[in-house]
Amino acid sequence: MSIRIRNTVIGESIPKICVPIVASNFDDIIKSAKQIKTQPFDIVEWRADFFDKVLDYDSVSTTIKSLRDILADAPLLFTFRSSNEGGNREINSNSYTSLLKYVCQNDLVDLIDVEIFFKDINLKEIIDIAHKHNIYVIGSNHDFDATPAKDIIVSRLEKMLDLGVDIPKIALMPNSKSDVLTLLAATSEFTEIHFNQPIVTMSMATDGLVSRLFGEVFGSAITFGAVGQISAPGQINTKDLAAVLDIIHKNIQ
Repeated sequence: MSIRIRNTVIGESIPKICVPIVASNFDDIIKSAKQIKTQPFDIVEWRADFFDKVLDYDSVSTTIKSLRDILADAPLLFTFRSSNEGGNREINSNSYTSLLKYVCQNDLVDLIDVEIFFKDINLKEIIDIAHKHNIYVIGSNHDFDATPAKDIIVSRLEKMLDLGVDIPKIALMPNSKSDVLTLLAATSEFTEIHFNQPIVTMSMATDGLVSRLFGEVFGSAITFGAVGQISAPGQINTKDLAAVLDIIHKNIQ
């Protein structure tokens, strides 16, 4: 089952390139969006945890509407990454929930990211509100310290599906090249069981680069590339990323 969001289909063919915006103020966010428009990309992720006025909802709304004007029909993903999962700032459960609900209830974006292990939040409530407003949900889990066993990775992805997310996502830090193989094996196993389900998996840092490039082979439907500042270790610029993805696609048909 692929997912069509505006003019982009996630879960078919070449993995879609998502580019994060990690600027801290409105002017730099708009500058980043305009720069992204000149590069290869499919989806834009606004990493709102970098925004200095993220808890000012009027500023959030103004920023997203300005991004939409620039990005036209490109899907826009809203993410507040908590410090517990590698994000730029701390946020309590009430503020996190209220922010995501506000973004959904005002029909501001196409997708939201929800951390499935965020303590003391009502995940089902957030997911239901998103779906009520025709917003897709990426359920996410990030570990910047280690890569668990394959069965644990698969079980976390399964848990995301059970919660009702549209696209499960997991990003893990490898401590060896074997950890990268574990992530790829888990991705392959999960997609063999749920062959119609788009997922996003990646192994971070230099060792994990291969996981960002070979998603079409193992089953990951979105990969993250950089235009300017990176948002996670191991991201490469979108021009190089798009070129490699195209080469792989042409040679696995």
